[in-house]
Order: sequence, then C-alpha cells, then structure tokens
Amino acid sequence: MKGYKIKPALVIIDMQNCFLSPDGSFDKLGYDISKYRKILPTLRSTYEEAKSLKIPVFFSKAIRERSGIDMLDKVHQILPPKRLERIKRLPIAVRGTWDAEIIDMLKPAPDDLVVEKRRDSIFQDTEFEMWLKALKADTLVFTGVDTSICVESSLRDAFNRGYDVILLSDATASLSDELYRTTLLEVKENFGLVMKSGDFFKSLKRIRGNKFLLEVEC
Repeated sequence: MKGYKIKPALVIIDMQNCFLSPDGSFDKLGYDISKYRKILPTLRSTYEEAKSLKIPVFFSKAIRERSGIDMLDKVHQILPPKRLERIKRLPIAVRGTWDAEIIDMLKPAPDDLVVEKRRDSIFQDTEFEMWLKALKADTLVFTGVDTSICVESSLRDAFNRGYDVILLSDATASLSDELYRTTLLEVKENFGLVMKSGDFFKSLKRIRGNKFLLEVEC
C-alpha cells in the first residue's frame, strides 16, 4: 500500500449535447453515441461524490465560433481524413447553440468552473491553469470524452505541467475500444494512476481542508 497526500480537482471533459445527445452533432453524423452515453450514470455519481467532499469540479466545453475562424482547417494543411471530413460535413458545438451545452444530466452547479476550449487540451489558450493555481490543486482526476483525444491530450498536458494525474476508467469513454484501451495503458505505464471511480473515492481520506490521503495498492 502506498499513500499520496493530494489536493485533487475533478475534471469533466466535453460532456456536451453535440457528443452525447440524440439529435446532437455526433448523432447526426452517424457515430455510435451509446459508447459515450454508457458512462453517464457512473460519471453522475462521481460528480456527486466529489461535490459531497467539496472537491473542486471543472467542466470543459468544446466551442466553435459561428464564423468558423477557429476551425482546425484554418491553421492545418495536414489533417487526418476522417477529422477533416467531420469538419466539412457539420459544424459542431457552435457558440450559443444547444449543441454546445453540457448535457442536462451533468449541468454544472453555480460554484463549478466551466472552461471553454477550442482545441483538444483543456489547457490550450484557456484560463484553466490560472484557476488551478488559485485553488492550489496539485492532482487532476480526469473523466469524460473522448478518452483517446481530448481526455488524453488534457491529461498529458497536466502531467507535463507538473500536476499528478489520475484517470477514472469507468467514467471516460471512446468511440474506439482499441484506442480506449491504449490510452489506459499509456497512462498506467507513463503518466499516473488508472482507477475505477468507486475505488478512487474509497481510497480517499481527508486530512484537513482540501487535502486528502490517497492510499492505493503498489
């Protein structure tokens, strides 16, 4: 058994209508959104548990401007064909639309922090790290979608900025089972901890204030 003294924050990535809701952009594009929706009950209970422990919660929202000025094809000549095709077929998460909003099942509370992002990582050109420093958080607990894209990009950025990272395997999902498994392996081998949400909370003991002891099997 190993113990870590941590000041955690829960990070919920891109749980938006565009990705998870019937009639959202991904549903209209023909993606199997059931792979994302299956984590909703677990993620809801994870959120509620974090709130009960007064752990800070951050939500990220992918946002695009109506003008299209921030689309990837404005700055990249080289894009994977599938991603480029998606961009061309249908605007996703356009500012001010229902599509861009966080799903009703996970609506942020007034004291939660919502980070609008235009790229995969929650850190890229956002106020996220400034808020983390204000809260003195040192450990980020990642959830949400897509495991292998925005969740992994954000987690890697967190690690490289000096934060400890934990990925809750049953509170994140990918459209690709293979890429989901690869991300879990990458995190476990190279970056931090991979835990089920229930195990994470069972392993937490409050020391004082927002400082916790996390005890895990070596």
